[in-house]
Amino acid sequence: MLPADARIRSSRDFGSALKRGRRAARGGVVVHWAPATASSEDIAAQPPTPPAADANRTARAGFVVSKAVGNAVKRNKVKRRLRHAVAAELPHWPPGTDVVVRATPRAAERDFAQLQRDLAEAVQAARTGKGGRRPDERRSAP
Repeated sequence: MLPADARIRSSRDFGSALKRGRRAARGGVVVHWAPATASSEDIAAQPPTPPAADANRTARAGFVVSKAVGNAVKRNKVKRRLRHAVAAELPHWPPGTDVVVRATPRAAERDFAQLQRDLAEAVQAARTGKGGRRPDERRSAP
């Protein structure tokens, strides 16, 4: 389980991470990576936490698992798996980083190893700014 200081809980913090974060999708997840360094535009828009506090706080993660994923049992199972996968990755993230992990309907069909791999690949793609789809995931036009 993630410690309390490593979780994004407020709607304002979720919105900020979704707005300023880089997005990358892999398999069953979409990751929004929002590093601690905010632009002057973000600072003027009243950040959820003071910029000085960003550098001192731990990386945080939040999860979005909609009803499109499945019933409550499936959604909770996906959420538990994602929390466990993020807990293993969290120590490798820079302090002050906010990451929102959004599950897609495909997440319910994937086992833990696949979800963990999807998360790691999506985080890496978002960190490097290469959030596009992999060639094997692109759908060909009919």
